[in-house]
Amino acid sequence: MAEIIQREGTWTFDGETLRIVPGRDKSVSLLRKELGELAVPLAALAGISFEQGKKSGRLRLRLREGADPLLQLTGNRLKDSEDPYQLAVDPDRYGVAEYFVDEVRQAHLLDQIPSVGCDGYLLPGPSIPLSVTAGDGTASFDGDQLRLEWKWNTEEAKAASGTRTLALADITAVEWQPSAGLENGYLRFTVRHSPTKAPPKYDPNAIDLYGFKKDSLMALVGAAVQARLRHPAATEKSAAIAAAPADAVDHDTLLRRLRELGDLHQSGILTDEEFTTAKQAVLKRL
Repeated sequence: MAEIIQREGTWTFDGETLRIVPGRDKSVSLLRKELGELAVPLAALAGISFEQGKKSGRLRLRLREGADPLLQLTGNRLKDSEDPYQLAVDPDRYGVAEYFVDEVRQAHLLDQIPSVGCDGYLLPGPSIPLSVTAGDGTASFDGDQLRLEWKWNTEEAKAASGTRTLALADITAVEWQPSAGLENGYLRFTVRHSPTKAPPKYDPNAIDLYGFKKDSLMALVGAAVQARLRHPAATEKSAAIAAAPADAVDHDTLLRRLRELGDLHQSGILTDEEFTTAKQAVLKRL
């Protein structure tokens, strides 16, 4: 087992799972404290690195694309202080950090973890139920329903729509954008049969974010919802299966694609409608 303990947190690796526990130091961000302990399976890792500096070093984990719903939602837009996959290291612990990296890399190499992206999440996302108040509203999610309530500073036209209760089945996508300069950020939900192009400050399916301390916590609500939506890569995979040209595949390959579509449907990745459409497209080529 390898372990490194620092003010910002503790990383422990047992050969199969890398556990990240945020520290209690005042320098630890609200997002990392609220996110809590993470158990990152070795299969989710794409790499690990350690960078030395004059005052402090930094451990960095790189996850496979599509492995974590939080990273899927936020991309590379989290601040370093909010990124749970970074750890500041004091100079007197550089040797421990380098040993830690060697242990993870060796296990990663022995297990022959693929470098390609994932077509399903390998981390569960933030714990639920979850409720965050920031920007112009409060977003609460219990795993089945999302509730959006408005504050006193919400634009009148938006507040007039009243409290929103959205079923998870009606949410098709989530967008999160942090504030930048004079531009507000937002957490927006795309709702089936109710598309909108209104700016977030007027959109009843969005929280407008002003750049204050608690705004980043809205990313946790978005990630909790993202974790329960169809994985983008799985959706693309099913579309590719159905859309392949007929002359590029033989009879056995088409039958195999039908079975793959059936597996995607059975696991809940494809809806009944999507499965029927994709299946018909393949059957036409038989």
